[in-house]
Amino acid sequence: MVTDREVRRLMELLGKGMSLASAAAKAGMDEKTARKYRSLGKLPHEVGVEHFWRTREDAFNDFWVEVEEKLGINPGLEAKTLFEDLQRRYPGRFGDGQLRTLQRRVKIWRALQGPPREVFFPQVHRPGELCQSDFTSMNTLGVTIQRQPFDHLIYHFVLTYSNWETGTICFSESFESLSEGLQNALWELGGVPELHRTDRLSAAVRKPDQPEEFTQRYRALLDHYGLQGHRTQAGSPNENGDVEQRHHRLKRALGQSFMLRGSCDFSSRQEYAGFLRKLFVQLNAGRGDRFREEGRVLRRLPPGRLDSCKRPRVRVGPSSTIRVNHNVYSVDSRLIGEKIEVRVYAERLEVWYAQQCLETMPRLRGEGKHRIQYRHIIDWLVRKPGAFDNYRYREELFPTHRFRMAYDWLKRRHISRGTKEYLRILHLAARENEAAVDDALRRLIDKELPISIEAVERVVGGSEGRTPLAAQVLIPEVDLAAYDRLLSSSKEGMPCYQAN
Repeated sequence: MVTDREVRRLMELLGKGMSLASAAAKAGMDEKTARKYRSLGKLPHEVGVEHFWRTREDAFNDFWVEVEEKLGINPGLEAKTLFEDLQRRYPGRFGDGQLRTLQRRVKIWRALQGPPREVFFPQVHRPGELCQSDFTSMNTLGVTIQRQPFDHLIYHFVLTYSNWETGTICFSESFESLSEGLQNALWELGGVPELHRTDRLSAAVRKPDQPEEFTQRYRALLDHYGLQGHRTQAGSPNENGDVEQRHHRLKRALGQSFMLRGSCDFSSRQEYAGFLRKLFVQLNAGRGDRFREEGRVLRRLPPGRLDSCKRPRVRVGPSSTIRVNHNVYSVDSRLIGEKIEVRVYAERLEVWYAQQCLETMPRLRGEGKHRIQYRHIIDWLVRKPGAFDNYRYREELFPTHRFRMAYDWLKRRHISRGTKEYLRILHLAARENEAAVDDALRRLIDKELPISIEAVERVVGGSEGRTPLAAQVLIPEVDLAAYDRLLSSSKEGMPCYQAN
């Protein structure tokens, strides 16, 4: 089939004085065809006959009225669903190959008679006016820390005018993560835009039946920085479209960076965070001009950051535990019956009493979990050894696997007093040094010696206990010449291939 481009080429060559045969050959068409278009003086699309008639009868003509009625009642019905319904009601009347015909008719109906489609309106972005943020899960990228899965989120912050972006690693869509991520972004940015838009985060936006739009804590955060808060409408993620699109592009860029690096495994969280920081710097490198425009109109930061925590006051129960965000934590037994303040940050908890920070502990992720520290309760557990075997959180009272091995050994050999003996060893670890007791248990187990509180005390207090606790591993010097010999022998044995 001759195209408009080929005919234009033909006319150009003829206009240069070239013969018809030569021009037709160079234009890639037959000489008779060239003569035809030279005589017509028109392009192929100008001489084609418009095709508006059907070449075969439409198999759905007799059934289209009922199909149209169903579409009128429920425009969301798919053509395939309607086709399968016709096949069920009229067996043998329609073959699977006719589905495409019905799909075309339904498509035409939607374009001419269907409901209006949603219209997206391009927006004008002004420097320093709007920033957007949201959480996005990074689990699909398969990041690992020392070969262990590192499931996490990124709090993602974007300026809509320049597309400058940054992010903070977090583990839940909590207010603490939102507060820390937003403040990190603003202080890295060095200024404050006018508006901050999020989707309907439960950490920031109240439920529809509430009179106030934002939660009290989120409103206080906005007021501290002089930000005006916006939220998207329900079911309208496109209103936060800039940050949603940046989610996709960030993950794609991170995936490509992992490919160049050759691995998505990191030695520590700090190494991964540094890698992520370098990636944001690279992504922002090409946005310098527009970012400088924004920098000139950003408002000043406040004198300091707002504390990114909530401060519930809870009473310590008789089991020396507290419940915070549906998780259980142990505290010092001296606090039983007292009301304490717990400062809940994104990744840690601080226990405060009498204006003193008594302890800091990692925050548990999720709900229905517990963290029991044996040092908090061992003083009384030694006095009540019978409570140990059926204690709800007993598995938390084995600091290392060697403590568990010691307990099992003692229970097998001393059924009546095995538990009491183990608790005395655990008490020694709380008083002295857990690592020293663990090392003493290692020595006794490796030498298959009897385990008892006296034996552990002798190892911990004796000359052996004062040696360095870390095992010294001696690695002999590697003879690299052996590898050279191996490579030379493998090359001699390799077949030679001659290129054809």
